[in-house]
Order: sequence, then C-alpha cells, then structure tokens
Amino acid sequence: MKLNTIVIAVLLTTNISLNIASANELPELGDVSQTVLTPLQEQAIAEQILRDIAVSDEVVQDAEVTDYLQALGARLVSNSPDKQQKFNFFVVEDNSINAFALPGGIVGVHTGLILAANSESELASVLGHEIGHVTQHHLARMLASQKYDTFKNIAGIALALLVARASPQLASGALTTASAVGVQNQLDYTREHEREADRIGLQILDSGGFDVRAMPAFFTTLQRGTRFVEGSAPSFLRTHPLTAERIADVANRVEQMPYRQVTDSVEFQYVRAKLRANAGPTNSSSAQSAIDVFEQNIREHRYTNEAAEHYGLAVAYVRKNSLTQAEKEIAWLKKNAPQHAMIENLSARLQVAKNNPQQAGKQYESALRLFPDNRALLYGYAEHFLAIWQADNALKLVKEKQSLYPDDAYLYDLMAKAYAMQNKVLLSHQAQGEAYYRKYDLARSIEQMDLASKANDGDFYQKSIVEARLKQLRQMLGDEKKAKL
Repeated sequence: MKLNTIVIAVLLTTNISLNIASANELPELGDVSQTVLTPLQEQAIAEQILRDIAVSDEVVQDAEVTDYLQALGARLVSNSPDKQQKFNFFVVEDNSINAFALPGGIVGVHTGLILAANSESELASVLGHEIGHVTQHHLARMLASQKYDTFKNIAGIALALLVARASPQLASGALTTASAVGVQNQLDYTREHEREADRIGLQILDSGGFDVRAMPAFFTTLQRGTRFVEGSAPSFLRTHPLTAERIADVANRVEQMPYRQVTDSVEFQYVRAKLRANAGPTNSSSAQSAIDVFEQNIREHRYTNEAAEHYGLAVAYVRKNSLTQAEKEIAWLKKNAPQHAMIENLSARLQVAKNNPQQAGKQYESALRLFPDNRALLYGYAEHFLAIWQADNALKLVKEKQSLYPDDAYLYDLMAKAYAMQNKVLLSHQAQGEAYYRKYDLARSIEQMDLASKANDGDFYQKSIVEARLKQLRQMLGDEKKAKL
C-alpha cells in the first residue's frame, strides 16, 4: 500500500465533527488549550494512520533501522517540552529529502534525509524540529485558522494539510477532494510556526547533548543544493519554507549557546551504510553499484568510519549473493571493529544465506548472549527455528523475550506461525488476533479471536481466556465507533 494512499484513506474515513474556529480565535503560540484537536481525537487519527503504516510497502520494516530511529527520537522526546505526548517514528523508503509530522505524534523520515545528513546531530536537528511542530500543536492551529464554514469535519481539511506534509505534489488533488477552495496558501507551516519549531528544536537538541550548530549547517546545505531549477527543492523545504532570514535567526541563536563537539554514534554510521547498500532496485546491478562505491571509499580512505564502510560492503555483497566476499568483510569487522549487534546479526544472516542452519543457529545463540535485548537478533533466531521446523524452540524463545516488547505485533505473528506448525488452531488464531490488535486493526483482531473461540482444540482455561478477550475487543470496537459519531 502506498503511503500517500494511506494518508488519504485515513483522513477520508476519519469522521470527527468539529466547528472550525475563525482566524481571530487562533490561540497564542504555545497555548494549546483552544486547539481544534483534543488529545483523544489526535490519538484516534494516529491509530488509524499506524494501522496502515504497519502494512505499507513504502515503510521500512527493517528492525535495525526502525529501532535506531525510535531510540534517537526517544532521546530527543525525553528533552522536549511535552513529555506526556506519545511519539512513533517510522522510516519511509524514498530518496527525497523529507520528514513530516502527523497527528498524534507520528513522525515520518525519508531514507533520503537520513543519507543526506552529514552527522547524527544534523538528523537529530530535523527530528527536533518535527517534534517541535507536534508539541506546539501546529497542525491543529492550522485547522483552527481556517475561516471556511463548509468544513464540518476534520477529515476534509486535515487531508489537504497532511497530504501536503507527506507529498506536496498531491496537495492540489487533495484540496479538490476536500473542497478546500482557497486553502492552498495555508498549506505550508507559517513563518511563526517554523520559527517556533526551530526554537523548540534547538532546545531539544541542546538538552539531548547534540551539536546545535548542526541545525543551521543542515539548513544551509539544503538551501545550497536547491539553487538549480525552480521547484527542485527537497520536499522538506517545500513543506517547511526556508529563508535566509530563518537561517540567520537560527544561526544567531546558536551563537549564544556553548560549543559542543559531538561524535556520531556507531549505530548512525552503520544504519546509513546499510541504507546505502540496499538503495536502488532489487537487482544485481544495483548491488554492484553499491559495492563499487564502498570499495572505492575504502581504497581511497574516504570515510568517517572505516568499519561502517566494511559493514556496508558486506551488506551489499550479501545482497548480491557474493557470499564468499561477504564472509571476508565480516571477518575483517570481527577482527578490527568493536563487537556490535548489527555485525553479529549480519554474520548470522550470512550463514542463513549459505544454507548452513547449524552454524546460523550457533551464531544467533552466541549473539543473543552478547546482546540479549536486540530485536533484530530475536526476529532472526525465531525465523531460523521456524525455517528448520523447530516450532517448540521458536515459541520458547519468543515467550522468553516477549516481556521486553509486549506491544510488538511481529512477535505474535511468529507465535501464530509456530502454533500453526504444531496444528494448535485455537492458539494460532489467538496469537494472530493479538498481532492484529497491536497493528491497530480491531476488526481483524476480532475476526481471528472469534475463529479461536470456535476452534475444536484448546482446554477450558484457554477457551475462557479467548472468550473474555473477544468480549473486550468487541467493546473496544463499539467504543471506537461511538467516538466517531
């Protein structure tokens, strides 16, 4: 499912009737008491968006990439003005330089922006900026500022605003759908919104221990790279208007702040290397292009982190199925680089690719001893057990680690597959129902739980649990429908 379709579908089906405040009722900056969206309404929209994000073809599902961004985002959020706001960060597979915020603290970052950032502080500066937009409820204020009485529910006007965030070129079509005549001039964040998001972002960046000079530096880099053709600016600049005045304002603020030299984390370097290695179409020529770049960088010593280049080269070799060369790179990493979960995971994946299940199992086992909380290793080891038809071991592993990630839908997916492998119908449907619940899909969760309740296997205790859960889910679905009336 395309991400743009997600945004349109979510907002067209979100039926929350509201009165749109007039422009002179717009609250002062920082005052969220009179914004259009209540926290519960934002949460309702957010859950619908997350439901579609979970199955989107454009959203990166790689645990190592997503966990890195979530960890970076959490570090920044812990230093934000609103620590009660829940955030979800996700990565979009797209070469364009873009990041955007959606209702309920959902922040999307394109792979192109991660690769364009010259440092982790530059990436953090963009996340801090987006967090600033969320905590100051700028989207809600834009909705409140519209004077058009024809908008009787939030879906119509929010559609235009949010599609503009994610895909500016679709804004006109979205406006037509929403009948938002004359709203085009309101699609971009206002200068006041941008200045406030910059200010909040700088505070977050500083409190989080990052280099505040990264924000004006990245803005300047983006601006310099867009002086070619009118309309060729990165998406981030089209939805976050950038002026010389704004850059100067940020730079002046930075000059008043203490200098801090910050080293990029190894995770930042490895994630970027992995994205570079996997960029482009899924074919051998694309993988070879990545290999050529990594090899040239290593040969000419053009890198910030040598280990990251070897890691990226190994990933590209595995992608091309050049397993002997990949093994050499991993051997170099294990000899010359500090132990790291991403290296251990790649080593295990290599053994899987070589069709060496015994060695793969040993690698996953030893890696999880070193990094017992690593989600990618947990996924890989459980998938390994299922691939060799060891459902008992897969279930044992997942149940041992599930308390670390109680809201992880994929762990329930793995359990459902393992139970199905054991022909345990009730438990398989129950686990699949819990997986759908954690993907914010109540309807399909209820469907699976209903199938579990009708299964012929399972003891009295298991059936009682399923029936109680089914009743609870149906009550939740009823409450959700009432909230939309």
